[in-house]
Amino acid sequence: MNEQSAASDRPNVLFILADDLGLHDLSVEGSTFYQTPNIDELANGGARFTNGYANCQVCSPSRASIQTGKYPPRHGVTDWIGARAGMNQSLGERLFAPEYARSLPLADTTIAEAMRDAGYTTFFAGKWHLGGEGSLPTDHGYQINRGGFDRGGPPGGYFSPYQNPLLEDGPDGESLPLRLASETSQFIREHQTKPFFAMLSFYSVHGPIQTSKPLWEKYRAIASEQSPPASRFKVDRTMPVRQVQDHPVYAGMMESMDTAVGNVLKTLRECNLDRSTIVIFTGDNGGVSSGDGFSTSNLPLRGGKGRQWEGGIREPYYIRYPEQIEPKTICDYPATGADFYPTILDLCGLAPQPEQHVDGVSLVSAIKGEPVPERALFWHYPHYGNQGGEPSSIIRKGDWKLIHYYEDGHDELYNLDTDPGETNDLALQMPITTQRLAGELKSWLKSVNAGLPAADPTFDPAKAEARAVRYQTKFKEWLEHSHAAMLDPNWKPNATWWGSMVTND
Repeated sequence: MNEQSAASDRPNVLFILADDLGLHDLSVEGSTFYQTPNIDELANGGARFTNGYANCQVCSPSRASIQTGKYPPRHGVTDWIGARAGMNQSLGERLFAPEYARSLPLADTTIAEAMRDAGYTTFFAGKWHLGGEGSLPTDHGYQINRGGFDRGGPPGGYFSPYQNPLLEDGPDGESLPLRLASETSQFIREHQTKPFFAMLSFYSVHGPIQTSKPLWEKYRAIASEQSPPASRFKVDRTMPVRQVQDHPVYAGMMESMDTAVGNVLKTLRECNLDRSTIVIFTGDNGGVSSGDGFSTSNLPLRGGKGRQWEGGIREPYYIRYPEQIEPKTICDYPATGADFYPTILDLCGLAPQPEQHVDGVSLVSAIKGEPVPERALFWHYPHYGNQGGEPSSIIRKGDWKLIHYYEDGHDELYNLDTDPGETNDLALQMPITTQRLAGELKSWLKSVNAGLPAADPTFDPAKAEARAVRYQTKFKEWLEHSHAAMLDPNWKPNATWWGSMVTND
């Protein structure tokens, strides 16, 4: 029996990827403001990794790592596609950012191509952001594509008309996450008799931050019952960072995405596929606590999207497969997005492709509680994040995390077991550990031929200082005022709530 004919005996795979989702944006992970019962149920139905990571603090590199099983320096997509980079592109910062690949390399065998070649029907819905024409999902192994193209955010917002060339508009005011769930559910129903690999890649909860009036009213009322904070923001080195989860519009977005997840899981149950389908849920980078919509807090983790601390890279990381994984399995083994590729192959009984997923390992042994070798994890983001992140590289080994900064060459060292919030830099107190980890990081960067930033001779310190002062004063004051205003019962973003209401109130 060949591999394709044997595929009918294999599990289906549903991979759900959220955009800009912080670890603590879910109630199962400790949020007391957002309501995510469907994702919580998914998390408790299988293996929940307590040390799950994205492969970068911004989206495109992490998404490329999920598709290829490689760290960003290997596939070349080290920044979100569209960001300015190159040694002639001054960013007004101390350093030039190195150039990066502007699309997913065609030479790589993606997880979709591997599954397709094994007899699976492959499907993609939602955000792609790994290239345009010539590098769309259909160029990388996905036989069906609903809405995946080069843009990182939904050009028409979260309500139809979507202005998406690869997703037909629905009725005016239709919800985008619910539409993507509907497309995925339809695919599942139409392909339920043969194995499938479906990727539901939400644009949620990426900006623009939009929700319907009823959902805003629901969470505005909940937030109003809480004691108002003295301040919602504090400046952490480069920009103001949100410290409180009480954004009623963002909370509405979270509920819409959770409802969409629930709709697809319901479809699996209705098709009697819930036990024979591997369901994965994760995110591509941390929640947006600074920059963009300044919409959530990742506390007790420090930072958020675009930043080098745990809030920028720690993610929900769930794998449910009732036929092999017991509910409420807790796994502390550190895992990254690159590990999904070999793990999926392993769970599906397919041969590994170690020449492709060179940085990923199968997590099946870790899920079973079997001994697994310690390994170092690496990140490389030699860019400036829109959210205040600084060009840096990271190594995590055991409980130790070292961050190397390229502006001045200094290192930070944290013990994540005793200090998960990264408040106590131990680099000066533990020089031997710092030197050892810095040496391992340097060797790894050389082995993957990582691109490095270079000094920008046009950098103006006076302008940088003026910008820093503005962030700490006028801009922070504006943030405090505008975010408090969303809790006013008379607040209204526009007449039709971003198009969710066809007619005026």
